[in-house]
Amino acid sequence: MLSDTHLGLRDAREEPFSQYSKRMAGAYVKTRHAKSGQPTTPQDSFMEGIASAKKSKADLLALPGDLFSFPSEANVEWASQKLLESGLTWLYTSGNHDWHYEGMEGSSQELRDAWIQKRLLPLYGGANPLISSRDIKGLRVIVLDNSTYEILPEQLNEFRRLLQGGMPSLLFIHIPLYAPGRPMGFGCGHPDWGARSDKNFAIERRPKWRETGHTQTTFDFHREVLAATNLLAVFAGHTHQPSLDLLNGIPQVVTDDNASGGRLEIEVLPLT
Repeated sequence: MLSDTHLGLRDAREEPFSQYSKRMAGAYVKTRHAKSGQPTTPQDSFMEGIASAKKSKADLLALPGDLFSFPSEANVEWASQKLLESGLTWLYTSGNHDWHYEGMEGSSQELRDAWIQKRLLPLYGGANPLISSRDIKGLRVIVLDNSTYEILPEQLNEFRRLLQGGMPSLLFIHIPLYAPGRPMGFGCGHPDWGARSDKNFAIERRPKWRETGHTQTTFDFHREVLAATNLLAVFAGHTHQPSLDLLNGIPQVVTDDNASGGRLEIEVLPLT
Protein backbone atom coordinates (compact mmCIF):
# COMPACT_ATOMS: atom_id res chain seq x y z
CA MET A 1 0.00 0.00 0.00
CA LEU A 2 1.36 3.38 -1.07
CA SER A 3 -0.70 6.44 -0.14
CA ASP A 4 -0.04 10.18 -0.34
CA THR A 5 2.95 10.15 -2.69
CA HIS A 6 2.10 13.73 -3.76
CA LEU A 7 3.90 13.75 -7.08
CA GLY A 8 4.19 17.33 -8.35
CA LEU A 9 5.56 16.97 -11.86
CA ARG A 10 4.94 19.78 -14.35
CA ASP A 11 6.00 20.62 -17.88
CA ALA A 12 5.03 23.22 -20.49
CA ARG A 13 1.54 21.72 -20.77
CA GLU A 14 0.86 22.79 -17.19
CA GLU A 15 1.42 26.50 -17.81
CA PRO A 16 -2.29 27.27 -18.43
CA PHE A 17 -3.03 25.74 -15.01
CA SER A 18 -0.11 27.16 -13.04
CA GLN A 19 -2.33 29.55 -11.09
CA TYR A 20 -4.14 26.50 -9.72
CA SER A 21 -1.16 24.21 -9.07
CA LYS A 22 1.52 26.66 -7.90
CA ARG A 23 1.15 26.13 -4.13
CA MET A 24 1.05 22.34 -4.19
CA ALA A 25 3.78 22.17 -6.83
CA GLY A 26 6.17 23.51 -4.21
CA ALA A 27 4.86 21.48 -1.30
CA TYR A 28 6.72 18.16 -1.70
CA VAL A 29 9.63 18.89 -4.01
CA LYS A 30 12.07 17.42 -1.48
CA THR A 31 11.20 15.42 1.62
CA ARG A 32 13.04 13.58 4.37
CA HIS A 33 12.77 9.80 4.46
CA ALA A 34 10.80 8.61 7.49
CA LYS A 35 13.11 5.65 8.13
CA SER A 36 16.58 6.77 7.04
CA GLY A 37 16.21 10.47 7.74
CA GLN A 38 17.97 11.18 4.46
CA PRO A 39 16.71 13.64 1.82
CA THR A 40 14.44 12.06 -0.77
CA THR A 41 11.75 12.97 -3.29
CA PRO A 42 8.23 11.68 -3.97
CA GLN A 43 9.48 10.10 -7.21
CA ASP A 44 12.25 8.21 -5.41
CA SER A 45 9.88 7.11 -2.64
CA PHE A 46 7.35 5.85 -5.18
CA MET A 47 9.98 3.84 -7.02
CA GLU A 48 11.27 2.48 -3.72
CA GLY A 49 7.73 1.34 -2.90
CA ILE A 50 7.34 -0.35 -6.27
CA ALA A 51 10.68 -2.11 -5.83
CA SER A 52 9.61 -3.36 -2.40
CA ALA A 53 6.32 -4.68 -3.81
CA LYS A 54 8.14 -6.49 -6.60
CA LYS A 55 10.70 -7.97 -4.19
CA SER A 56 7.96 -9.35 -1.95
CA LYS A 57 6.03 -10.63 -5.00
CA ALA A 58 2.97 -8.69 -3.90
CA ASP A 59 -0.36 -9.90 -5.29
CA LEU A 60 -1.60 -6.31 -5.41
CA LEU A 61 -0.37 -2.75 -5.10
CA ALA A 62 -3.02 -0.59 -3.42
CA LEU A 63 -2.92 3.13 -4.24
CA PRO A 64 -5.65 4.79 -2.15
CA GLY A 65 -5.25 8.41 -3.08
CA ASP A 66 -3.14 11.55 -3.27
CA LEU A 67 -0.75 9.92 -5.67
CA PHE A 68 -0.58 13.45 -7.08
CA SER A 69 -0.69 16.95 -5.64
CA PHE A 70 -2.67 18.09 -8.71
CA PRO A 71 -3.78 16.36 -11.93
CA SER A 72 -1.07 17.43 -14.35
CA GLU A 73 -0.49 15.48 -17.53
CA ALA A 74 3.16 15.02 -16.56
CA ASN A 75 2.14 13.47 -13.23
CA VAL A 76 -0.29 10.99 -14.75
CA GLU A 77 1.99 10.00 -17.60
CA TRP A 78 5.01 9.41 -15.35
CA ALA A 79 3.10 7.34 -12.77
CA SER A 80 1.21 5.33 -15.39
CA GLN A 81 4.44 4.47 -17.17
CA LYS A 82 6.18 3.36 -13.97
CA LEU A 83 3.23 1.22 -12.94
CA LEU A 84 3.01 -0.46 -16.34
CA GLU A 85 6.76 -1.09 -16.38
CA SER A 86 6.57 -2.66 -12.90
CA GLY A 87 4.41 -5.55 -14.05
CA LEU A 88 2.44 -5.28 -10.80
CA THR A 89 -1.32 -5.53 -10.48
CA TRP A 90 -2.66 -2.36 -8.89
CA LEU A 91 -5.88 -0.73 -7.74
CA TYR A 92 -6.13 3.05 -7.56
CA THR A 93 -8.66 5.48 -6.18
CA SER A 94 -8.31 9.23 -5.98
CA GLY A 95 -7.57 11.39 -2.97
CA ASN A 96 -8.67 14.96 -2.36
CA HIS A 97 -5.54 16.38 -4.06
CA ASP A 98 -5.45 14.10 -7.10
CA TRP A 99 -8.23 15.98 -8.90
CA HIS A 100 -8.03 19.35 -7.13
CA TYR A 101 -6.78 22.46 -8.88
CA GLU A 102 -6.85 25.07 -6.14
CA GLY A 103 -9.06 28.04 -6.92
CA MET A 104 -10.76 26.45 -9.91
CA GLU A 105 -14.50 27.04 -9.95
CA GLY A 106 -16.81 24.15 -9.25
CA SER A 107 -17.92 21.90 -6.42
CA SER A 108 -15.69 19.09 -5.20
CA GLN A 109 -17.89 16.49 -6.85
CA GLU A 110 -17.94 18.39 -10.15
CA LEU A 111 -14.16 18.84 -10.20
CA ARG A 112 -13.55 15.23 -9.22
CA ASP A 113 -15.74 13.97 -12.05
CA ALA A 114 -14.18 16.38 -14.56
CA TRP A 115 -10.53 15.67 -13.83
CA ILE A 116 -10.98 11.93 -13.50
CA GLN A 117 -12.31 11.98 -17.05
CA LYS A 118 -9.77 14.48 -18.37
CA ARG A 119 -6.60 13.16 -16.74
CA LEU A 120 -6.84 10.31 -14.23
CA LEU A 121 -8.61 7.61 -16.27
CA PRO A 122 -5.42 5.72 -17.30
CA LEU A 123 -4.85 4.77 -13.67
CA TYR A 124 -8.15 2.88 -13.30
CA GLY A 125 -7.55 0.22 -15.94
CA GLY A 126 -11.15 0.45 -17.10
CA ALA A 127 -12.61 0.00 -13.60
CA ASN A 128 -15.31 2.23 -12.13
CA PRO A 129 -13.46 5.23 -10.61
CA LEU A 130 -15.92 5.54 -7.74
CA ILE A 131 -15.73 1.95 -6.47
CA SER A 132 -14.15 -1.21 -7.80
CA SER A 133 -12.82 -4.53 -6.53
CA ARG A 134 -10.54 -7.43 -7.33
CA ASP A 135 -10.75 -10.98 -5.99
CA ILE A 136 -7.36 -12.47 -5.12
CA LYS A 137 -6.87 -15.93 -3.60
CA GLY A 138 -10.24 -15.94 -1.87
CA LEU A 139 -9.98 -12.34 -0.69
CA ARG A 140 -12.02 -9.43 -2.07
CA VAL A 141 -10.15 -6.12 -2.20
CA ILE A 142 -12.43 -3.08 -2.50
CA VAL A 143 -11.27 0.45 -3.31
CA LEU A 144 -13.78 3.26 -2.81
CA ASP A 145 -13.39 6.96 -3.58
CA ASN A 146 -14.32 9.08 -0.56
CA SER A 147 -12.03 11.95 -1.57
CA THR A 148 -14.85 14.48 -1.12
CA TYR A 149 -15.27 13.11 2.44
CA GLU A 150 -18.66 11.80 1.37
CA ILE A 151 -20.31 8.73 -0.16
CA LEU A 152 -22.76 8.69 -3.05
CA PRO A 153 -25.84 6.42 -3.09
CA GLU A 154 -24.47 4.38 -6.01
CA GLN A 155 -21.26 3.75 -4.08
CA LEU A 156 -23.16 2.53 -1.04
CA ASN A 157 -25.30 0.22 -3.16
CA GLU A 158 -22.24 -1.28 -4.85
CA PHE A 159 -20.44 -1.64 -1.51
CA ARG A 160 -23.41 -3.60 -0.19
CA ARG A 161 -23.40 -5.81 -3.27
CA LEU A 162 -19.68 -6.54 -3.00
CA LEU A 163 -20.04 -7.69 0.60
CA GLN A 164 -22.91 -10.03 -0.21
CA GLY A 165 -21.94 -13.67 -0.15
CA GLY A 166 -19.59 -13.35 2.79
CA MET A 167 -16.21 -13.33 1.00
CA PRO A 168 -13.50 -12.01 3.35
CA SER A 169 -12.83 -8.44 2.25
CA LEU A 170 -10.50 -5.48 2.69
CA LEU A 171 -11.57 -1.88 2.12
CA PHE A 172 -9.18 0.82 0.90
CA ILE A 173 -10.25 4.48 1.08
CA HIS A 174 -8.35 7.75 1.13
CA ILE A 175 -9.94 9.62 4.02
CA PRO A 176 -10.17 7.61 7.24
CA LEU A 177 -13.55 6.82 8.73
CA TYR A 178 -14.62 8.76 11.80
CA ALA A 179 -13.20 7.24 14.96
CA PRO A 180 -14.13 8.64 18.39
CA GLY A 181 -11.42 10.92 19.74
CA ARG A 182 -9.75 11.43 16.37
CA PRO A 183 -9.52 14.87 14.69
CA MET A 184 -11.31 16.02 11.54
CA GLY A 185 -8.75 14.31 9.34
CA PHE A 186 -10.81 11.21 10.13
CA GLY A 187 -13.64 13.00 8.42
CA CYS A 188 -15.69 10.40 6.54
CA GLY A 189 -18.77 10.01 8.70
CA HIS A 190 -17.60 12.49 11.33
CA PRO A 191 -20.65 13.93 13.15
CA ASP A 192 -19.06 17.41 13.27
CA TRP A 193 -18.03 17.53 9.59
CA GLY A 194 -19.37 20.68 7.95
CA ALA A 195 -18.77 24.35 7.31
CA ARG A 196 -18.12 25.24 10.95
CA SER A 197 -15.29 22.70 11.24
CA ASP A 198 -13.68 23.39 7.84
CA LYS A 199 -10.34 25.05 8.66
CA ASN A 200 -8.56 24.64 5.31
CA PHE A 201 -11.00 25.95 2.71
CA ALA A 202 -9.18 29.29 2.37
CA ILE A 203 -5.67 27.94 1.85
CA GLU A 204 -6.97 25.21 -0.47
CA ARG A 205 -9.08 27.80 -2.32
CA ARG A 206 -12.27 25.76 -2.48
CA PRO A 207 -15.86 26.11 -1.26
CA LYS A 208 -16.53 25.36 2.39
CA TRP A 209 -17.93 22.00 3.33
CA ARG A 210 -21.72 21.80 3.45
CA GLU A 211 -23.44 23.86 6.15
CA THR A 212 -25.77 20.98 7.03
CA GLY A 213 -22.98 18.41 7.42
CA HIS A 214 -22.84 14.93 5.98
CA THR A 215 -25.53 13.33 3.90
CA GLN A 216 -27.50 10.47 5.37
CA THR A 217 -25.86 8.19 2.79
CA THR A 218 -22.43 8.95 4.24
CA PHE A 219 -23.61 8.17 7.76
CA ASP A 220 -25.26 4.97 6.49
CA PHE A 221 -22.01 3.91 4.85
CA HIS A 222 -20.05 4.51 8.06
CA ARG A 223 -22.56 2.46 10.03
CA GLU A 224 -22.62 -0.39 7.53
CA VAL A 225 -18.82 -0.63 7.37
CA LEU A 226 -18.73 -1.08 11.13
CA ALA A 227 -21.50 -3.68 10.98
CA ALA A 228 -19.94 -5.79 8.19
CA THR A 229 -19.16 -9.27 9.45
CA ASN A 230 -16.84 -10.24 6.57
CA LEU A 231 -14.80 -7.02 6.42
CA LEU A 232 -11.36 -7.84 7.82
CA ALA A 233 -9.91 -4.32 7.89
CA VAL A 234 -10.08 -0.77 6.55
CA PHE A 235 -6.96 0.93 5.18
CA ALA A 236 -6.62 4.68 4.61
CA GLY A 237 -4.14 7.53 4.19
CA HIS A 238 -4.70 11.31 4.11
CA THR A 239 -3.40 12.21 7.58
CA HIS A 240 0.30 11.49 6.85
CA GLN A 241 0.47 9.89 10.30
CA PRO A 242 0.34 6.14 11.02
CA SER A 243 -2.45 5.08 13.34
CA LEU A 244 -4.63 2.15 14.32
CA ASP A 245 -8.20 2.19 15.61
CA LEU A 246 -10.67 -0.60 16.27
CA LEU A 247 -14.09 0.32 14.92
CA ASN A 248 -16.57 -2.14 16.36
CA GLY A 249 -13.80 -4.73 16.26
CA ILE A 250 -12.70 -3.87 12.69
CA PRO A 251 -9.15 -2.46 12.52
CA GLN A 252 -8.70 0.79 10.63
CA VAL A 253 -5.05 1.20 9.67
CA VAL A 254 -3.83 4.59 8.47
CA THR A 255 -0.40 4.69 6.82
CA ASP A 256 2.16 7.47 6.79
CA ASP A 257 2.83 9.30 3.54
CA ASN A 258 4.74 7.72 0.70
CA ALA A 259 6.13 11.19 -0.16
CA SER A 260 8.40 10.63 2.86
CA GLY A 261 9.05 6.96 2.15
CA GLY A 262 6.06 5.54 3.99
CA ARG A 263 4.54 2.28 2.80
CA LEU A 264 2.62 -0.62 4.28
CA GLU A 265 3.05 -4.31 3.56
CA ILE A 266 -0.18 -6.17 4.26
CA GLU A 267 -0.23 -9.91 4.73
CA VAL A 268 -3.56 -11.72 5.07
CA LEU A 269 -3.38 -15.22 6.53
CA PRO A 270 -6.16 -17.82 6.66
CA LEU A 271 -7.47 -18.97 10.03
CA THR A 272 -6.28 -22.50 10.82
